[in-house]
Parts: sequence; C-alpha cells; structure tokens
Amino acid sequence: MSTGFTEDYGYRKRVRLSYDEAVQRVRETLKEQGFGVLTEIDVAATLKQKLDVDFGRRYVILGACNPQLAYRALSRETELGLLLPCNVIVYEDGEETVVAAVEPHAMLSVVPNESLKEIADEATRRLHAAIDAVAR
Repeated sequence: MSTGFTEDYGYRKRVRLSYDEAVQRVRETLKEQGFGVLTEIDVAATLKQKLDVDFGRRYVILGACNPQLAYRALSRETELGLLLPCNVIVYEDGEETVVAAVEPHAMLSVVPNESLKEIADEATRRLHAAIDAVAR
C-alpha cells in the first residue's frame, strides 16, 4: 500500500518494505534528489539509553540537507539554520513501514521572508520525489 497524503507538517507513504529496506531506499532516493544525511537518530535506542523505556517499534530520524538549497536559503535568511536540516523519518507500523518527510512550507511558515518560497517549492518537490520513489 503506497497511498501518500499531506498533513500540515509532513508528507508520508506506507510502503511494503521491511524497515531496513525502507531506510536504505530513503538514503538512496534522498541522494538522487541532492540530499545528504547529516544526522541519524535511532529513537528506540536513544529512549532506551536515556530513559530505560521500550519505544516498541524501530524508528529513525534522518537529518537531510541539500547543500545548494541550504546555501540559497541561508543567503536570504541567516538564522534559517534554526530550521535545518529537513527531517525524514522511517518507522515500523504493523506489517508496513512508514516513510515521511517534513513539509518545507510548514517549516518556513514561521519565517516572514517571501523570498524563501521558491526554495521551499524546490525542496518540497525534491523531498516528495524521494518519498514517492521509495514507494515504487
């Protein structure tokens, strides 16, 4: 099942891939769209280590950055780094895996700078393409 939908802050698809396959595919499709993964947070392992709790599912947060888009955005809004990188998540949900990316327009809605719209449009297009490619 690969139906995608957009909410206020994320674009996601359910995929019939194992968690490990989905994480690998997300990394590949992000790279194809010009993004590198700068950070990786294993949520379950972190919660176990810090709080000694079992989260109950595998869940990773990947901090993705497209250097060209980041440069253009930071050149127009110096403190935009507070909202970077773009987070992409992969998590187990029953027999399926969910892959999702932050919606750049939602992130930038807190910044009163209209010149960022075109950059958000391109980031949105690229992140959606990466998520859609995982579901194929």
